[in-house]
Amino acid sequence: METKQNGPIGRPRGFDADEALERAMLVFWKHGYEGASTANLTNAMGISTTSMYAAFGNKEKLFRKALERYSEGPSAYLARALEEPTALGVATAILAGTVRTTTRPASPRGCLGVQGALTASDSGQEVCDLLVAWRNDGYSRVRERFQRAVDDGDLPAETDPGLLARYVTTFAYGIAVQAASGVGRDELQEMADAALRNWPLF
Repeated sequence: METKQNGPIGRPRGFDADEALERAMLVFWKHGYEGASTANLTNAMGISTTSMYAAFGNKEKLFRKALERYSEGPSAYLARALEEPTALGVATAILAGTVRTTTRPASPRGCLGVQGALTASDSGQEVCDLLVAWRNDGYSRVRERFQRAVDDGDLPAETDPGLLARYVTTFAYGIAVQAASGVGRDELQEMADAALRNWPLF
């Protein structure tokens, strides 16, 4: 009599996929997509190349998963900032969150979403496009929040929410670049405070 067996037959994975993805995210964050070699990734993740491909797919798929993890973890301050009751509170929280995240002592400096693939070879173009879409999505969410602030009377009726959102997100990305260049947290926070001193800006 045959016994039906449910599920795939094979050896157990033998490693913590969640921890491996966290380590891969840090490698991509530090080196960028093209700068992160397969050896860099597997050494940091503590697994073989075969295991990496079996668990996460190819390098591009791994990067996509790492970016999702970054969005839900280090970059989650954006979602929290959008819940602030005022537009000024939103902008303040976005810039403060950017300063904190891009200068954390235990993490690479800068922002994975900004520096992950500013330029890329043909083989990395899809990742470059992915990060453009990631940044554009962040801008759109901020613009929608500022539009709501205009509609609610929190911002003057003549305010251009798109221009204001572009200003805040561009400044945030600039903070990330400066952080990656070694500018300290205190100086970056002073810059962020100065950027919003004459609110509303537009």
